[in-house]
Amino acid sequence: MTMRSKLMVGNWKMNGSLAANASLLSDILAGMAGVTCRAAVCSPFVYLPQLQVLLAGSSVASGAQDVSMHESGAFTGEVSASMLRDFGVRFAIVGHSERRQYHGETDAQVAAKAQRALAAGITPIVCVGESLVEREAGQTEAVVKRQLAAVIHANGHCISEIVVAYEPVWAIGTGRTATPEMAQQVHAVLRSQLQAATAHADRVSILYGGSMNAANAAELLAQPDVDGGLIGGAALKGPDFLCMLQAASC
Repeated sequence: MTMRSKLMVGNWKMNGSLAANASLLSDILAGMAGVTCRAAVCSPFVYLPQLQVLLAGSSVASGAQDVSMHESGAFTGEVSASMLRDFGVRFAIVGHSERRQYHGETDAQVAAKAQRALAAGITPIVCVGESLVEREAGQTEAVVKRQLAAVIHANGHCISEIVVAYEPVWAIGTGRTATPEMAQQVHAVLRSQLQAATAHADRVSILYGGSMNAANAAELLAQPDVDGGLIGGAALKGPDFLCMLQAASC
């Protein structure tokens, strides 16, 4: 089995300001000594030019929180993968539960977004996850497999170039976290699904994205198929994010 270096991605969601971002990134970059895992931060679109400048020459990559499923054209308010590439963006989150929930994004749209990102040389972070109702109905495995299957179907042999993030919807921003065992169980399902689709499944990082924080990161990251984290609130606090980067570097 290939040893995947851990990947920790901060998702700022709709937070930030020029001043707050500069302060946060300054704190993070000042504390990177000893961090050996891969790290990225995904900001709102408008701050990507600022990230390009502040992260230049550092080991922290910049990422977007979404990308259009269209290449260009009359799609007011959309941002294409080639535009993101102009600003040095390395990652793009696609299919975050908040996009699925509030913007009605379908599995097919998420797959198309992943396809656009890959075509532009940007790594899509494909989010999958079940709601509390789905979990309680015993549908967790069926839901995440359906969501990932759409992306596998659309992207074929390129599937080994994606990152997957498992984010149980019931554990996002609620303070509730899947136990390390629960997280590992779903990550193992996703890994076997990837193995059925590509000979290079061991290259794919599968991140955990449900209320991972400084207190629980080490235990979650110790699971064999948890290859990092997609971190929300804790990524907005320099010391907390650094603590998690250190945990992922052990």
